[in-house]
Order: sequence, then structure tokens, then C-alpha cells
Amino acid sequence: MGFEKAFGPEEFEARVADVKQRMLSAGFDLLICQDPANMCWLTGFDGWSFYTPQAVLVHLDEVSPLWFGRAQDAKSAHITTDLPADNIIAFSEPLVHHPVEHPFDELCTLVVSRGWGSARVGVDFDAHYYTARAHQHLVQGLPNCSITDNRELVNWARLVKSEAELAYMREAGDLTTKVMSQALAKLAPGLPQHHVIADVYHDQIAGMDGAFGDYTSLCPLIQVGEGTSTPHLTWTDEPLPDEGLVVMELGSARRHYHAPLTRTAHIGPPPEEMARLADVIVEGGDLAIEAAKPGVTCAEVEALWQGVLKRNGYAKDSRVGYSIGLNFPPDWGERTASLRVGDETILCSGMCFHFQSGVWLDDFGAAISESIVVTDRGGERLCNVPRKLMVVD
Repeated sequence: MGFEKAFGPEEFEARVADVKQRMLSAGFDLLICQDPANMCWLTGFDGWSFYTPQAVLVHLDEVSPLWFGRAQDAKSAHITTDLPADNIIAFSEPLVHHPVEHPFDELCTLVVSRGWGSARVGVDFDAHYYTARAHQHLVQGLPNCSITDNRELVNWARLVKSEAELAYMREAGDLTTKVMSQALAKLAPGLPQHHVIADVYHDQIAGMDGAFGDYTSLCPLIQVGEGTSTPHLTWTDEPLPDEGLVVMELGSARRHYHAPLTRTAHIGPPPEEMARLADVIVEGGDLAIEAAKPGVTCAEVEALWQGVLKRNGYAKDSRVGYSIGLNFPPDWGERTASLRVGDETILCSGMCFHFQSGVWLDDFGAAISESIVVTDRGGERLCNVPRKLMVVD
């Protein structure tokens, strides 16, 4: 059996056509996309090769995108995409980690050879894998081009999911339901934290109903006791306490489409102040998720949540959510719309968000988050884990 592609050619044709319209509006002739999620979304390319320079090029006059990457990885492009063979271009292997030369030197030669040496070029300035050195070589090698930030042009094109994409989002949500439920069921005093997470990794990849799980763009996160007062700690070999809080932020991925989820548990009867914070988080989250309908702005959703917090004497300075979908490490956020003050992005059906309702106080914190799809009926929850403070007897 060969590689099973996640989508048919017509899906990618529609995406490229949409991006070209956005390019026209933004004044670009050529996009050079280094973000691995953008590369995958535009072409289907799927390989763990983003630690070396690579890119997908979209030109207004070129029917199909071009893939440019390491010679070792060119076969991956042939296997995972439907790009014409001539549009898969490899750079010379000696350029990998070369102290002076750079793979983008050959990328510049390619651009000039195609007659694009004076093009208006948009690049992913804020992509995690677009380095300062790569940009330097690009600018030096294309002196007659206008090279500017494309301001996440492709990321914004990814914001509204197609029905085919939503199918993977819902599968990821079903898998996250299983992963989180099993992780919560395993919590017990004395169990080392890393044993909990080891089982999470197994469950994520084992998948369900014959559908395998991909590696997730964010590793499983777990905080215990005072560690719950900050959101992004990972596991240790410390045993879980006889009593106290445990917060886990986990996710699952189907064909790189993610559904994150956070739940808070308390080993033993929870103190009143912890139970109260959890109740407020649930109340505010329920109200905001119900309001996540087309026509509402991101800021309006956040304001509903914030209103419940303030009425109960709490506050959250950071955003309460962000768009999610297809992604690669180190993050499952799309770096576009956020549920926060001042974000006037208007919600549309098919947008997906991680409603990350964490509140972190001086000594402890709690979070009961959801992955949702915007629909006419409000936010559709992708996962089905009870929205409450879990109590471990």
C-alpha cells in the first residue's frame, strides 16, 4: 500500500485559487511559504523535514505550487503530494548546515530562472522555521525583488475549514475525548507524572476506530499543586500527591488537524475556593461558547467570558482562545484570530477555536477548555468530556 493522501487534488486546487485571490488583493506576484503547516495545506506535503530550509512557492502565473527542499526529502514530496514532478525541486545536499552558503542561494537562482527576478514577493516573516539567515540570503540573492511580510496570508486562508477538514477536526475531537478520559481515569496518589503522560502518548498515536493518531504539535502538559498557577509546565518523575490539583492540557491530531482540551482534577475533596473557581470557569465558558456564532466578533465572545469572571471577582489578562486546525510543532495555534480584547475578526461558520479558559492565581489555577467549531447554533464542542472539576476519590 502507498501513502494515503488526506485530500483529493480538488481540495488543493480550491485552496491555491483562494490564496491567489488573496495575493492579488495584497499586491504579491509570488509567495515563498516556509511554515510547514502552510506548505502542507497548499500541497499536502508531509514530512519531518522542517528542521532544514524548505519552502512552497505560489506564483500567480504558475498553475501548481513549487516545492523546494532538501534532496533527501524530495521523494517525500513525490509521495505525499500531487505536484507535477517538474515542480519538485531539490537543493544540493552539501548546503545542509553549510557554514557560508545556504539552500536559499539555490532558491534565489530558481526564482530568477523562472523569470520572477523582479517579483513582488511575500514571505512568512513570523513562521517559526524562517530564520534570520534564510531571510538574509533571500534578500541578497533577489536584489531586484520587493520582499515583504505577507502577514500570515496563507494562515488566514486556512481560518475557515472545508467540510473535508472539519471531518478530521471531529475525528481528532473524538480521539481527544478518549485520550483525556483515559488520562483522568488513571490519576491516583503516588502515580509518577511521567507514567500518566507515557500512556497519553500511547493513546494519542493508537487512535480509535481504525483511524491512527498523528504526533501533536504541542506535547502533553501537566501541572500539579502550586504548578497549576502557571499553564505550560511539562511532566516530571514526581508522584501525584495524596491530595491536590492536577491540570492536564492534551490534544490529539488526525492528519495534523488538532483538537486540544484541558481539564482540571482534584485528588481528594477540593477546597471551596478551588471548586468555586472551576464553577466560574465553566459558567463563563458555557456562555461564551454558546455565543460563538457567525457574525459575532472574537472580542464580543471574550467580553462575555470576562463579564462572568469580573462579576465573581476574577480576571484573565491573556486571551481566552485562538484559532486551531492543521499544524506542526511547536504549536497547534494558527497565529491568526484570537478571542481577546480588540480582535474584531468576525466569526464565520467553519472556523475552529481552542477556547482556553485558564485562570491562574498566585497559588493555584484551573482550566476547563474546549475545542469548538463555529456554527449557526453556537460553538460545537469537538470533545465530549464533562465540563466540571473532576474529583479523584
